[in-house]
This record gives sequence, C-alpha cells and structure tokens, in this order.
Amino acid sequence: MDIFTVLLIYLEGVNLLTLVVYGLDKHRARVHRERIPEAALLGLAAIGGAVGALAGMFLFRHKIRKRKFTVGVPVILALEILVVLGVIYILSGDPFLL
Repeated sequence: MDIFTVLLIYLEGVNLLTLVVYGLDKHRARVHRERIPEAALLGLAAIGGAVGALAGMFLFRHKIRKRKFTVGVPVILALEILVVLGVIYILSGDPFLL
C-alpha cells in the first residue's frame, strides 16, 4: 500500500468520525445531555476532519451561529488542502504535478 492510499484512508476515516461526532453532539444538545467540548470538535477538524466538520455543521445545522466554527472550520479546511497538496507534491517527486 503506497503513502497516497494510506493518506486517503486516514482522511476518509477522520472525516467520517468527525461527521458522526458532530451529529452526536447535536443529538446530545437536543436531549439536554452532557455535550462534547468545542475544543474536541475543533480538534477533530484540525487533525484532518474539516470536511466532515463542515458537512456536520450544515447537515445537522450545528454550530452554525458560532463564529469560532463558521470561520475557523473553513480556515482549517483551507490549511488542510494546502498541506495535502504539499505532501503530494513532495512525495511525487514531480515538480510539474501541480
């Protein structure tokens, strides 16, 4: 298995986990249960789950009024895209890939 496949599997997994956690937190909010800390939600976005975080925000209408999330998650996503493109560029050895 090459590094690109490993990266893809990791990103799929962390984004699916993040989406599920955002849904769980929304459910806990509705039934007045103990919530998942915002730092944990943003942390999941920061370790590669920004797509899942954005999907969870819109799908569950969760954290869409909090500036920390409406600005922070897209910024994290932009940084993740740059990092992934940089990793692909470095590992490919092809300077004309991008």
